Amino acid sequence: MSSPDLVNGLFSAANWANSFGCDGGNQPLRLDWRGVPAGTKSFAVTMFDPDAPTGSGFWHWLVWDVPATTTGLSQTPPTGAVVGVNAAGAQGYLGPCPPVGDRTHRYRITVYALDTPSLALPAATPPTVTAFTMGGHIIGYAQTTALAAR
Repeated sequence: MSSPDLVNGLFSAANWANSFGCDGGNQPLRLDWRGVPAGTKSFAVTMFDPDAPTGSGFWHWLVWDVPATTTGLSQTPPTGAVVGVNAAGAQGYLGPCPPVGDRTHRYRITVYALDTPSLALPAATPPTVTAFTMGGHIIGYAQTTALAAR
């Protein structure tokens, strides 16, 4: 898995949040992947910050029911994909915006190969419930970590 939006493991300004004190473009990452496991019926994509000062991390992005024929994501998800809510309660991507002076945050961007064509979840499903539901269907994954600090 790779992203043309990540250079040396860092987000471009276009991908930073445009809220919480940040003024980035809040554009979702473009992703490409290959080497799909046999039996893949759909994909899910997540971006999670385990370093967020919440006690439980912060889900920035969840997309699921991405068709198995897909080899990447552009800024517009493919037909049939579900764009879920992030930890701020808004649907869609929320770019990085760690607190000023906090340590460097790690953003884990993961593409999961799933053994089901659909998780059968509405977009408003809380991120932890989506992750729990997805957990029983993962047959492979690829992950990269991007860094951000202010």
